[in-house]
Amino acid sequence: MKWGLSEWFPTQRITLASWIPFVSFSRLDDPTGSFADYELLPRDDEMSRPESYDEKGSRDSKDNADVSVVSAAANHHLAFRTDQVDTGAQLVAGGVEIDAAEAIRIRKKIDRHILPLMCILYWIQFMDKTTLGSAAILGIREATHLTTNQYNWLGTIFYLSYLVFEYPQNLALQRFPVGKWMSINILTWGIALCTHAACTNFAGLFVVRLILGMCEGSITAGFLIVSSMFYTRNEQTLRVGYWFLMNGTAQIISGFISFGTLHIHTSRFEPWQWLMVITGALTLFTAVAYWFFFPDSPTNAWFLTPEERALAVARIKDNQTGVENKHFKIDQFWETLADPKTWLFALYSALDNVPNSLTNQRTIIVSSFGFSNLQTTLLGCVDGFVEIATIFTGVHLAARYTNARAYVAIIYFLPNILGVILLNVLPWDDKVGLLFSQWLTGIGTTGFVLSLSWLSNVTAGHTKRVTVNAIMLVAYCIGNAAAPFMWQEKYKPRNHVPWIIIGVCYVVCPIILYVIRLLLARENKKRDQEPPDETYDDVYIEVMTEDGKRVQKKVDKAYLDLTDIQNREFRYVL
Repeated sequence: MKWGLSEWFPTQRITLASWIPFVSFSRLDDPTGSFADYELLPRDDEMSRPESYDEKGSRDSKDNADVSVVSAAANHHLAFRTDQVDTGAQLVAGGVEIDAAEAIRIRKKIDRHILPLMCILYWIQFMDKTTLGSAAILGIREATHLTTNQYNWLGTIFYLSYLVFEYPQNLALQRFPVGKWMSINILTWGIALCTHAACTNFAGLFVVRLILGMCEGSITAGFLIVSSMFYTRNEQTLRVGYWFLMNGTAQIISGFISFGTLHIHTSRFEPWQWLMVITGALTLFTAVAYWFFFPDSPTNAWFLTPEERALAVARIKDNQTGVENKHFKIDQFWETLADPKTWLFALYSALDNVPNSLTNQRTIIVSSFGFSNLQTTLLGCVDGFVEIATIFTGVHLAARYTNARAYVAIIYFLPNILGVILLNVLPWDDKVGLLFSQWLTGIGTTGFVLSLSWLSNVTAGHTKRVTVNAIMLVAYCIGNAAAPFMWQEKYKPRNHVPWIIIGVCYVVCPIILYVIRLLLARENKKRDQEPPDETYDDVYIEVMTEDGKRVQKKVDKAYLDLTDIQNREFRYVL
């Protein structure tokens, strides 16, 4: 009979700042299989020799036939089930040393191969998502006979679909190769975007917008997973900023494409239909590129040699998050739901994305200031420049100063609050002042970008990361889905009610970020005062040598797929 840790250490518990008690381990033959991660096996004589701890011959007993990880513990081995360890453990078992110069070389090689693809796709997905707003002044509302309420519903259904399919998308990203799964979704939404041009009424547009939302749910979640696989914590802050600022690039390029389509005169195709076909075609090309060139993990990246893959995994050891684990762990799922920071980030995400309804309203608002359609399409490019400049400076400040993520995000909300105040008090005939005030409200986007990388930095355990990403993005959808309905005809042209709601969100969001920082700082201080936790210090994994011999090599706890609560050496960045 196999026994779990609770049979040997029944009082073993792990706590997070008295928020929640973590689960104690149970018997391996527990029919629920919920927490059957480990087993204790008799230790052979060879294991008892201290000098054999880095590498030792594998046992051949039947009890060890299905076990690949063991740990020296008293007179027993602490054995993990094969599917419980990180996928990168095999590559770094026994210890892999990497110097600073080699780490930089590997990082640059990774940057060259995946960062351009990530930036291109994020530009594509944002441009595709906002085609509805661009098409609004190109004739789509008149051609498809949309009322104001129906137009708002087309913005809402995108995010409702995103919300419903977000967790299934995250589970699929864990179960299937990340690059291949994203490429399938890109292909599907590219086809859906092209079919916008064939729609003649609200029902048709409703269906294709639903498909867009369903597919886009894989992109941000997939990028957060990939960023944590390939980059260190500090590097993640910059890389998330780099691919997210492509939203600004998309606004610029989309503005020029919209401007160009206004000059296309065909008898059967209107400018808004050309916009959909052109952007859809770009999306289809991107889908093909992702299928062939985007890696699924550093453990099998096509552009890295076997030796470089091991170095790429070793390079992120200090993250204490490993690479990935394809096995869904129900205990990590419940831990995520019981973790207060999960819901604080979710609340922040929901409130911070209420103002994101401006995505589909911005061109309509600018046009109402008194600018022509041609002027409005070109002025939309400025929004893109504002977003690029603010995200770029924001992520660099957060990466440069230690534990400054929350503070930088809070500072970048101040211009937003000023912009909302000016939009409500400036005279309506001051269209230049109103225009500049609206541009100010785009600066706070930096706060959401920093929250995405911050959440990834403070979450460990692959199932927990997948779940917390899904919850935050579901909250993102809730904010985006509810917000369009505040833009009612009765509030035009000043839109005081929507702008006041947006202003309240801009005030509350920085407060939430500060509370999160306080909680995480308190937990770090508490862990600093705890005695060292040696539970996972001597863990070994069974690997196959080139000559076919099975040996056991020591594995660092960073590659055991432990959560940030289980791993007491984990420290939260602030």
